[in-house]
Amino acid sequence: MPKFDYAKAGVDIRLEEKAIKSLAGVIKFARSGFGKPILTSHYAGVIDCGDFGISITTDGVGSKILVAESIRKFDTIGIDCVAMNVNDLLAIGSEPLAMVDYIATEKPDEWIMAEIAKGLEEGCRIANITLLGGETATLPEIVRGFDLAGTAIGWVRKDRIITGEKIREGDVIFAIPSSGIHSNGLTLARKVLEAAGLSYHEKFGDKTIGEELLTPTRIYMEILDVVRNCEVHGLAHITGGGMLKLKRLKKMKYVIDNPLKPQEIFSFIQKLGEVEEAEMYRTFNMGMGFMIVLPESEVEKLKEICEGRVVGYVEDGEGVYVKDLRIDA
Repeated sequence: MPKFDYAKAGVDIRLEEKAIKSLAGVIKFARSGFGKPILTSHYAGVIDCGDFGISITTDGVGSKILVAESIRKFDTIGIDCVAMNVNDLLAIGSEPLAMVDYIATEKPDEWIMAEIAKGLEEGCRIANITLLGGETATLPEIVRGFDLAGTAIGWVRKDRIITGEKIREGDVIFAIPSSGIHSNGLTLARKVLEAAGLSYHEKFGDKTIGEELLTPTRIYMEILDVVRNCEVHGLAHITGGGMLKLKRLKKMKYVIDNPLKPQEIFSFIQKLGEVEEAEMYRTFNMGMGFMIVLPESEVEKLKEICEGRVVGYVEDGEGVYVKDLRIDA
């Protein structure tokens, strides 16, 4: 039996999916006319604004905040907040425009707020978006520490929205490297370290473990050039759920037979926590933060725009496979 998995660490992805379906099953109302929904239940939603669509998404930094609190380093988590939202907009071919942030805190701290702002500013610069404002709520009876989340909007031509519906057998899967663990799976990583009695201040290469875990989530702005210049059939931002994010696209069989080599932090967590290989690929990005599904004939053109390589292919059928493991079973 594995020593650790995501559910034992406290995050049950299947239970989360059931809860989301329960919520979505009640909310049926939709606006009609101008502003009506034209895409829902994807990486981002889109509403109809005439000749184009406005895309919107929301996400937070998650338990990465607990690592930041442990080593008192808050200047990069704002980048994560921007990245988690902007990358989801990019995953439907939408260009990010602006966002707002939300900080719920137990007790306002001027220094922490200023440090968070540094990351938000840098993230917005990388993504070429404006932080229009936001909200700070002091909730001592609800919050311990603080939580950071955001909501971002973008725009996309309605005939250029990428949902995965054009994916077909014979397409290839191209992976762009991640910068590390990003902002997902931190609950499992933290529990593994805690059980092993390791401190975030211990050395990990030329960094500490905490600094490595806080490496900011990569913002994949090159995707805009990709969708403008290549025939793209599907896009996947690999976040919580790992390679299972491919299931958000068309129902097909996705085979990752030649994955990128994960960064050392992933093998460190896997070995330390005796985590099964399949569990690693359905929890973490494993070094592959964004995936593009497209015809093989487009790959050489794609390589001129972004780094990465082909890691797999698409077949008729269903399921997500990494090497010989079906990880969605």
